[in-house]
Amino acid sequence: MAEARARAEELGVAPISAGVGATLRVLASAIRAKAVAEVGTGTGVSGLWLLGGMVPDGVLTTIDIEPEHQRAAREAFSAAGLRPARTRLIGGGALDVLPRLADGVYDLVLLDGDPAEAVDDLALAVRLLRPGGVLAVNGALWHDRVADPARRDEDTVAVRELGKQVRDDENLLSTLLPSGDGLLLAVHR
Repeated sequence: MAEARARAEELGVAPISAGVGATLRVLASAIRAKAVAEVGTGTGVSGLWLLGGMVPDGVLTTIDIEPEHQRAAREAFSAAGLRPARTRLIGGGALDVLPRLADGVYDLVLLDGDPAEAVDDLALAVRLLRPGGVLAVNGALWHDRVADPARRDEDTVAVRELGKQVRDDENLLSTLLPSGDGLLLAVHR
């Protein structure tokens, strides 16, 4: 984990906080997650947390547009002693990749990518969840800017809109945890 965090710093990637990671690990364990999808591989920090809570034969499907990030994540997974069959790294943008994944089979979907794209990713991510599956959105407070109505930059507005869409979706039961930079969680009914 420490090596993956150091590599994130080298590449200019912001890894999830330890608090968010621990929460995701507990969630994955609580729901006995076997199939997890992640948008935003980074250097594998979030993937290591998720895999730590998943069942031993569970598979993490992780998507990132940056090949260098995926190489770093693959190295982190290997260094952690994970079998290659436990991870499926897919290069490309979420809007291109998510529609190709199977509907209704994922136990947990983590959105941890570009906030400007997250609103578009949301409907695709929810489609992937099985009933009872969990949607997790990292960075839901967006550097403490979301609650400030005077903040109107593109990323803040996008994260704010994503939160509203999750809250207003009748098929989702949601809550916002103040862990890290905000972790929005929703259960697919």
